[in-house]
Amino acid sequence: MSAHRKLAAILVADVVGYSRLAGADEDRTLARLRALRSDLIDPTIAVHNGRVVKSTGDGALVEFRSAVDAVRCAIEVQNAMLERNAGVPPDRRIEFRIGIHIGDVVEESDGDLMGDGVNIAARLEGVAAPGNICLSEDAYRQVRARLDLSVSDLGNTQLKNIAEPIRVYSVEVGVPAKSGIVAPQVARTQSAADGPIAPKELPDTPSIAVLPFTNLSCDPEQEYFSDGITEDIITDLSKIAGLMVVARNSSFAYKNRSSDIRVVGLELGVASVLEGSIRRAGNRVRITAQLIDAATGGHLWAERYDRDLADIFEFQDEVTLQIVEALKVKLRPTEKAILASSRTSNIEAHDCFLRGRELLLGVNKNREIFDRIVTILRRAIELDPDFAQPYAGLAMAHCLDFQNHWTESSDALDLAGHFANQAVDKGPTEPYAHYAAAVVETWKRNLVKAKSEAETALALNPNYALAYGTRGLIEVYLGHPLAAIPFIERAIRLDPVFAQQYTHFLGSAYLGADQYDAAAAAFRERIRLVPRTDLSRALLASALGHLGETDEARRVWRELMEINPRYTLAGHLGRLPFQNQADLEKIREGLAKAELPD
Repeated sequence: MSAHRKLAAILVADVVGYSRLAGADEDRTLARLRALRSDLIDPTIAVHNGRVVKSTGDGALVEFRSAVDAVRCAIEVQNAMLERNAGVPPDRRIEFRIGIHIGDVVEESDGDLMGDGVNIAARLEGVAAPGNICLSEDAYRQVRARLDLSVSDLGNTQLKNIAEPIRVYSVEVGVPAKSGIVAPQVARTQSAADGPIAPKELPDTPSIAVLPFTNLSCDPEQEYFSDGITEDIITDLSKIAGLMVVARNSSFAYKNRSSDIRVVGLELGVASVLEGSIRRAGNRVRITAQLIDAATGGHLWAERYDRDLADIFEFQDEVTLQIVEALKVKLRPTEKAILASSRTSNIEAHDCFLRGRELLLGVNKNREIFDRIVTILRRAIELDPDFAQPYAGLAMAHCLDFQNHWTESSDALDLAGHFANQAVDKGPTEPYAHYAAAVVETWKRNLVKAKSEAETALALNPNYALAYGTRGLIEVYLGHPLAAIPFIERAIRLDPVFAQQYTHFLGSAYLGADQYDAAAAAFRERIRLVPRTDLSRALLASALGHLGETDEARRVWRELMEINPRYTLAGHLGRLPFQNQADLEKIREGLAKAELPD
């Protein structure tokens, strides 16, 4: 049988100081190791469904079906060794180092395993302290929501002969590994820059993530087109109430990454994944799409389309309906009509909107980008004055100008409001239009209207993560922080990669609700995800002041001043549309308790 690749959890164990032990008494050492193998190690591996790939006198390479099984096995062995070494002189103790990684391996015809998955596990074993277990980040993210572990984050570690540094976690032993889901007040999340994210539980309803379609066109400038079609499909699917759809930000975290669909499913908590490719040549488009079962990697449905560019909307409708059919989702009578209700029939206008939206969603934001967005979206409106989405895009662009002062225009927010109103008028069933209106009205301090617009956006798109986040933030500003939390948590579930922003919102809600420990935990998590944030540090310092942690609050404030020496709390709070003065005073009071400037 030929070699083949697969995903596996790999455990590598080695005896600490084996040469020293064998040198002192080789026969006794080998006898003790054989006894450990027969009495403890092999039975424990078997209980946890492991397979010993190879063993040496002082170590072993073991394959498991999951990282959870591997970690449970390792903890049981290490805890048992603590008991067996009790009372044994230190120089005679047998102690193991253990490294665990989950990754790609090559299985040879004789069952041996090779590849990076094995190499990384072996290098992790080498950096583990005697009696400890080191996990790669890939392994840790698989188990942290499933096992109650106490770990130390060792940070990014350069492992011998491994090209890129790997984040390493050391597991505390001496306590049992408990099964079950850990539900802390603030779940640890990750951003796209952090790489893999924590596994999520599957929802009760059918669920899907749409990965960025690969641009196979000869022209790399067509990337906006393949990304735009992907986002249109995400938006269409998101309007279906019976389907849970992961948000664009989280799906696009996998762009240009070779990811195992099964891992994507675990990380995003979905049962199915759509992927495909687009090749555009002139007015012809060739598109392939395949729907994959995230648990097995098997295909649920696949199709290839060769179409004229003018038929691109027909393609989007077909894909949406075929996915709905494949996942056995019941489409409500109104949903099919809503799917295409706000589209333009003008291909050039649609193309301009895709280009403008790509810039709006891009990482780089400045005056030059703003001017390009405005020019492109205005052109889309010239081509089709009834196309709602470009108006919404212009509303968001001018709102960004208001926040960043690119043009120093005094009427930036008024312009944003003008375009938001037009977007709603042109597209009353377009969720993006109502979301843009909610954002603009929030900044205009019209919170009741903003709340109504956010609710309309969610009624039209039950999977709209950004609208959930905005809806929650509005409740914070209205003085209803506890009411905000479910909305923000829903946003995090739908868009885990963008969780850094929502985590800040969550901290603000806890701070407003006088839950200062939870607030501090949320702001610390935001700082981990966005290390140079000044806003989260300011509110963290306030929470710490309320908790009486004066020294820590001052340390956080010093960090803030290093990041932004011109920061003032008054300027920060002056921009936030809190309805109740008492909520602002609570923030100032926390800083005053720590004797920090307000």
